[in-house]
Amino acid sequence: MKNWPLTILLASAVAFSQNPAFDPVQSKGELYEYAEYTSTGKRNLDIDEIITDSLLVFEPLLSGNESVGFTTDYYWVRFRLFNSGTQAKDYYLETARPVTDLANLYQMGSQGVYWFKNGDRIPFKERQVSHRATVFKIELPPQLEQTFYLQLNSDGETINLPLELYDEDAFWKKNYAQQLFLGIFYGLLLLAGIIYLFFYSSLKEKAFLYYGIYVFSIAFMQASLDGLIFQYVFPGGGFLNDRIVLISALLSNIYFLKYCEHFLGTAKHAKILRYAYKTIYTIIGLMFLMLWTGETTLEWLYPLSNINGLLSLILIFTTIFVQRYKRIPVDPYFSFGIFFFVVGLMGFVLNNLSLLPNNFLTQNSAKFGAGLEVIFLSLSMTNLIRNLRLEKEISQATALRKSEEISELKSFFMSNMSHELRTPLNAIIGVVDEQLVTLNSSKNRKNYEIIKHASISLLSNINDILDFDKIDKNQLRLRQEIFNPEMAIRQISDNWKVQAELKGLVYKLDMDSKIPQMLEGDKERLMQIINNILSNAVKFTQNGHIHFQVECIPKPENRSLLKLTILDTGVGMNPEIRATMFDSFSQMRLNNKRNFGGIGLGLNIVNHLVNLFGGTIRLESEEGKGTVVLIEITMQLATKENEVARNMEVPLNILVVEDNVMNQMVMRKILGTRPFTAFSVANNGKEGITALQNMDYDLVLMDLQMPIMDGYEAISLIRGGTLGKGLETIPIIVVTADTTEETRERIVVLGANDYVTKPVNSILLLEKISKCTMVSMECSA
Repeated sequence: MKNWPLTILLASAVAFSQNPAFDPVQSKGELYEYAEYTSTGKRNLDIDEIITDSLLVFEPLLSGNESVGFTTDYYWVRFRLFNSGTQAKDYYLETARPVTDLANLYQMGSQGVYWFKNGDRIPFKERQVSHRATVFKIELPPQLEQTFYLQLNSDGETINLPLELYDEDAFWKKNYAQQLFLGIFYGLLLLAGIIYLFFYSSLKEKAFLYYGIYVFSIAFMQASLDGLIFQYVFPGGGFLNDRIVLISALLSNIYFLKYCEHFLGTAKHAKILRYAYKTIYTIIGLMFLMLWTGETTLEWLYPLSNINGLLSLILIFTTIFVQRYKRIPVDPYFSFGIFFFVVGLMGFVLNNLSLLPNNFLTQNSAKFGAGLEVIFLSLSMTNLIRNLRLEKEISQATALRKSEEISELKSFFMSNMSHELRTPLNAIIGVVDEQLVTLNSSKNRKNYEIIKHASISLLSNINDILDFDKIDKNQLRLRQEIFNPEMAIRQISDNWKVQAELKGLVYKLDMDSKIPQMLEGDKERLMQIINNILSNAVKFTQNGHIHFQVECIPKPENRSLLKLTILDTGVGMNPEIRATMFDSFSQMRLNNKRNFGGIGLGLNIVNHLVNLFGGTIRLESEEGKGTVVLIEITMQLATKENEVARNMEVPLNILVVEDNVMNQMVMRKILGTRPFTAFSVANNGKEGITALQNMDYDLVLMDLQMPIMDGYEAISLIRGGTLGKGLETIPIIVVTADTTEETRERIVVLGANDYVTKPVNSILLLEKISKCTMVSMECSA
């Protein structure tokens, strides 16, 4: 609250009774009512020249915050004060804007002229009062009238001529209130800026980046106008301090536009206005260049930056209008924020032009507008976050749907690839096996063995690719079946023994005599483990030997531990390579220049399969000396070892449903080796259904991918019970090149009894035939 003795005002009233603006009846008790001002243009006169120049005409101040606009002219304000008391009084005079470059106060005392310097062109420490605002401390002697002259000048900024006089208590109370207000204001801006930069760092939405920088630039500009930048950042004044208001104003202008343009989606909803935005960006860029060209351009930059700010607001309002005209929704909080910003800015400008009374609200209207703008724009940004979340949920749902579609396509592709590759391999291996049985010439046998090995190697690679896909989907499962481990291991071992001897290697198999005749478990996966390890041993050994040991240790609860040890004298591995050998595509990372071939999935799949069995695998290797792989797997002993053999003697009539001629030939060869067996061939599912209706069969071997009617539809019709009495229970073994888990699950749901993959293992197929027909006869009995 302003406070001075009434006698001072009366004395001043007498001294300036010629002021036509003064009316004793209408007086508000404000100091400006008793003050006058004049301009000396570009002339920087000293105090003596002002006092003695009789041609100077002083005009009355018409308001408490008289504005003379953007100018570089020198202005002088004159007023008198009288202390009617008996003791000296101290008062604080607050005048001009904190960013005014030059503010000198001259006090005409009885002992001469007292000169007090202020303004941001001098170092802050030289101010009479260490305060961000333009403040002077005045001492009034008792019973004495004194005249004061105030000189003001700027580099082109607006000059205001307020005169606020306070006693010491009132001055500091006002400052405490201002500090609280400024603390809330700047705290709000800094908090908003930091929060939305954090949002940008996580969401990568540019609207958050532009808005965060805009809020910081607004805070920097207001701090410059409040004198805080001069006090705490550039207390020595200087080049940057002279331009900091313009720099922060231009930055806030450009980032406010960028934020609004991005938030409103101008590029999408109002494309023609993009050129207007680019034009203003260009103008702002030119103004940035003008900042560094010289002192004279600053006089033009202050009004230009204000005009450009006004044009920016018009452009934003135009964008909002265009979007509303196109019925494109605009966030209401955004509109409110812009509205309050404009109202606050207009209040600030009108106060500077003395068109609004000078009080706390009008002096800080820009801060109120900016604060409310930040609050409402922040609310609009929360809506943006919500919309982004909804868009993300929609995009995630779309991505999930597309992922499912891609997964289905991938499954179809893998199924089709399996079928198309395995079908010819089935024919090749079938023909080779037949020839190996009948040929006596060692030379010819060697050639067929090479063909068989190449086919098996190709089949192994196909299996690895398909299994890798299953592992990736967590769909690889173990199945239970009864098998002869010694026979299966010797078959795999004999194949790799031939390949090792072709390379000149010594190959040795040591089989434990205690190995059980029959085990229960997944024979195919166990053989796949052994096959991949032996493949690597032969592949990476150029000379020396390979030693394969099989041990068997009885375990409680009718179980048996298989210990498999494969030792080679191959290239070996260093510790770094050994640490990653069970990773997928590990061979691709080795610098072997493709000397050894392979696709690099074998050990990864082996490791996964061993874990599925609940077993362990250990690899020991030394570079240049070889590798030892130790595998331990526990399996259940089979209790029905002879049932399959007994069932081989039962007469059977089998229907083979297969469209491929080569596969038909392979099936004829396999079934021809089984005693007491007759069979017929149907070329597709439709022919197979007709055959079942015309003749009695004990079992069906069904392919899946066939023309006219595929195996899925045929199985569905058979199990549907519409073909006749008894056909819905006939045993069906699917014989297909499709090894995907989806196919296995689908045929189980349809009602197939068992599943064999191509290339067909004749021993396995015959075992499954015996098993299925045996179960069928037991059920019939």
